[in-house]
Amino acid sequence: MATLAAPAAPIAERQPTDWTTQAMRSRIAARYRAERNFRRLGAAALVIAASFLAFLLFTIVRDGWTGFQRTETRIDVQFDAATLGVDPAAVAGPQGQALLARADYQALLLKAAEQLGPADDTLSDAAWMELREALMEDPALLGKRASLWVPVRSSIDLLAKGKYDLAAPAESRGVTDREVSDWRWLEGKGLLRTGFNTTFLFGADSTEPELAGIGGAALGSLLTLAVTIAIAFPLGVFSAVWLEEFAPKGRLADIIELLINNLAAVPSIIFGLLGLAFFLNFAGMPRSAPLVGGITLALMIMPVIVIASRVAIKAVPPSIRDAALGIGASPIQVVFHHVLPLALPGIMTGTILGLARAFGETAPLLMIGMIAFIADVPQGFTSAATVLPVQVFLWSDLPEIAFKSKTAAAIMVLLVVLFALNAVAIYLRKRFDRRW
Repeated sequence: MATLAAPAAPIAERQPTDWTTQAMRSRIAARYRAERNFRRLGAAALVIAASFLAFLLFTIVRDGWTGFQRTETRIDVQFDAATLGVDPAAVAGPQGQALLARADYQALLLKAAEQLGPADDTLSDAAWMELREALMEDPALLGKRASLWVPVRSSIDLLAKGKYDLAAPAESRGVTDREVSDWRWLEGKGLLRTGFNTTFLFGADSTEPELAGIGGAALGSLLTLAVTIAIAFPLGVFSAVWLEEFAPKGRLADIIELLINNLAAVPSIIFGLLGLAFFLNFAGMPRSAPLVGGITLALMIMPVIVIASRVAIKAVPPSIRDAALGIGASPIQVVFHHVLPLALPGIMTGTILGLARAFGETAPLLMIGMIAFIADVPQGFTSAATVLPVQVFLWSDLPEIAFKSKTAAAIMVLLVVLFALNAVAIYLRKRFDRRW
């Protein structure tokens, strides 16, 4: 027979902790000291991060605020029909606007620039466009004299904005003595003014810094994001609904979930390679078009929308579903009448954050050709276009010093849009937040 085990010895009763001993007081003091040090390290980390952010924003604003300004000079223009090469009688006819559009404004500008004397070569090479715009808006100016403000060259523009150190030696200050002399002559005559540059906000890209704008890139970004949201939002939300509410639990659902989580971590340039290989090379879609860029970005942010939507749907209490089913609602009605409306704030927050990421992406769009120089504002989803991040990349690579302020100004616009998108996401989360 098995022998019975001897009873275990009684456990010694633990003595209460004596908090008055020197050792215990030292341990407590060490804990408090470690907590204070941890708080100080956290505060120091926040201060360092805020300092770097403030320095970044200060640098961008310092270099970019002048990008929203343009320097112009005043000239008196005689809109002579012979110099323009047009017939005044034909201008009054039905083809008048077409004739004015093809007139020789370069010759008219050269003749008007003679009044500037020694500074006759300070006008921008594309200043003739201002003359064309003025005459096409008011054909009655033909044969008359008008005083117009036209843009000057970038070097004169930068001198007027104080971007050159004139105290530095001539060989290192980036501007010639002749240009400095022309600028001073124009300043002395009161022929210069610096004001808000509407061309920068509404114009397209240009090889002339004083005429370059972000309007074309901004419209390209809007068209691209329109395609992105039209594809990514419904597909992403419906995929999340199916996975959460209707997909049978099993190996297939687990594989799909794993693939979606892995796709969310794939580098963005991989989606660019996909767009290049399939949409451009295989499907033959137009290069540099917002349509292709939007589809590519939609594929990139769709996993993010699916994950955010699934989290929002999971947050809806099961009692909502049970109550709806209990009063006779079908599973489809439960989802679309009860679950989705309650999960919509979280879905919208994730979608907006995904759009903010897509808005700032550059790598996938470079792969599908949206890096091309586009001198016109896009006219549709299949027109050649670029986007704001790519425009920043293009300008940052140009050697002209005048494009430095343009690059910083474009970054300011980009940051404002991104901050606005994030602010909308925060507002939606706070405004429609439900606590169960």
